[in-house]
Amino acid sequence: MQNKNSKDYKERGIFMIKVELKDGSIIEVEEGKSILDVAKQISQGLARMAMVGKVDGKVKDLRFELNKDCKLEILTFDSIEGKKAYWHTTSHIMAQAVMRLFPDTKFAIGPAIDEGFYYDFDSSATFNDEDKEKIEAEMKKIIKEDLPIERFSLPKEEALKLMEGQPYKQELINDLPEGEEISFYKQGDFTDLCAGPHLMSTGKIKAIKLLANSGAYWRGDEHNKMLQRVYAISFPKASELEEFLKLREEAKERDHRKIGKDLKLFMTHKLVGAGLPIYLPKGATIRRLLERYIQDKEIALGYSHVYTPSLANTELYKISGHWDHYKDDMFPIMKMDTEEMVLRPMNCPHHMLVYKSELRSYKDLPIKIGELANDFRYENSGAVCGLERVRQMCQNDAHLFVRPDQIKEEVGKVLKLIVEVYQKDFGFPSSSFKYRLSLRDKNNKEKYIDNDEMWETAESQLRAILKELNIDFYEAEGEAAFYGPKIDIQIKTALNHDITIPTCQLDFALPDRFDLTYIGEDGKEHRPVVIHRAILGSSDRFISFLIEETKGVFPTWLAPTQVKILPIADSHKEYAKKVREALMLKGIRTELDDRNEKIGYKIREAQLEKVPYMLIIGNKEMENEEVGVRSHKDGDIGAMKLNEFVDKIKYEVDNKINNK
Repeated sequence: MQNKNSKDYKERGIFMIKVELKDGSIIEVEEGKSILDVAKQISQGLARMAMVGKVDGKVKDLRFELNKDCKLEILTFDSIEGKKAYWHTTSHIMAQAVMRLFPDTKFAIGPAIDEGFYYDFDSSATFNDEDKEKIEAEMKKIIKEDLPIERFSLPKEEALKLMEGQPYKQELINDLPEGEEISFYKQGDFTDLCAGPHLMSTGKIKAIKLLANSGAYWRGDEHNKMLQRVYAISFPKASELEEFLKLREEAKERDHRKIGKDLKLFMTHKLVGAGLPIYLPKGATIRRLLERYIQDKEIALGYSHVYTPSLANTELYKISGHWDHYKDDMFPIMKMDTEEMVLRPMNCPHHMLVYKSELRSYKDLPIKIGELANDFRYENSGAVCGLERVRQMCQNDAHLFVRPDQIKEEVGKVLKLIVEVYQKDFGFPSSSFKYRLSLRDKNNKEKYIDNDEMWETAESQLRAILKELNIDFYEAEGEAAFYGPKIDIQIKTALNHDITIPTCQLDFALPDRFDLTYIGEDGKEHRPVVIHRAILGSSDRFISFLIEETKGVFPTWLAPTQVKILPIADSHKEYAKKVREALMLKGIRTELDDRNEKIGYKIREAQLEKVPYMLIIGNKEMENEEVGVRSHKDGDIGAMKLNEFVDKIKYEVDNKINNK
């Protein structure tokens, strides 16, 4: 039945539409009203904070008019989409400032990135620090002018004419598919080719800072011209910018590449290649300890570990679906006799074959297959970074083959293991955890396995599990794996970033593609479900993360050198050697610094090496058969009997005591 208000509106020639908000509530809005109008209708405060809106899953400018019933989310700077629109708008302000200061400049692209934005310029001027100051000052003028930002579209011929003298923009226009909208954004004397979305005016931007500049080939192709790339950031509040710059300085101190070099953990060499780090003895010790640690945990929970080849026939990945959805991230094909082989990018197809190698009964399930395996990804040389982004990575991977009735229990066990590892053993507080239910993008289905029923079943099951376990979570469309949805655990880092390492994924697709079965209680064949899970992710990325979190001050159980023995004089060296032998017999990783250097110098060096404990050996310690204990964290602890110290350090190691 039509309500009275709707009838009254219609009689006055006003048509109302129903708008469903994020919280599920429905409001009536006059047809043709903009997203901003709706935000004002909800609250003036929301309207002031609004950046863009999401209409039926698509991000739109606040000026976008609503002409039919829809779902609407008003997005602020706190959202990813809101930040992207804010930074993209600021990139146009930077381009406008450059145009005013350097009129001969040719403009390339200026996208928002994970933190801020950049713009690529082809200019006769080489932007130095003084130029960047001028650009920043001009940007502030443009912001103060509070120029309205307008969106419009043109046919191809008119678009090309408008961009006359801008060859990069014309190239982009010519590359657009036939019939695709060619849209522009205009603010004052500046117009740029852009799909958007953008804010309503330049005055919406508050705090800005140019950060750095570098060279960048047009379209990332080394055969093209080198352009000048200027990075920058902006925020709605000056305090947010100050906090960002503070964390940026902190990030320099925590850079795992610098710490890794200083502590002699790993190295790279051009003769080996980009993205292929070499672990030095101390870094190898950390990696070995981590890999043993997680393997032992998994074995105790009923996992069976395997070794599978790093090469496979391309046919394996065609069956799994990786060839269609992941081929661009694989290394090129190697032709060997009659086979076409590739370096594997992941382990799951191999594990499907392990499961399929035997007849399975319902009584055998769950079957948990784990592996520490080297995988290979064809990363662009410009994207590789220390241990964080590599071309060869060791994955802490496992696949659980379960009956449908076991899904909830086994997903729960995986989440429990993640909590135990990160919160108990590595000391991350529960408040640093965020759970994300990663779903497919229903508007871009070609990225995923084509099976709507499977997707709806898997997504609803993971959603139900999270709710039953009373876990707070949020949903993110477009973040699923190509074969299924997943629960991603995001951890708040010391630099206030959310990073995803552990993950738990539900997969109905691969069991079907590999025709995996088990004999049920009824004597018939049934299809198992696969849970993909990673706890530490790749060893390399986890170590880079751990280095930056700890600044290289590893917990005692993980430190490559746990104790450094420092004799004061030559007369103390023999006793120091006996102490070292005693510690080594107890499995404590110990070094002896018996150089003819002053004790103060030795202590400073051990402190810089971030060794958890130093044992000072002098006359008093020799006479009393003790050791002088000094901690990296707490300083001088005092004299101890050697067995007391051994008990202390063994307790720290056995209980995974951390220093967070």
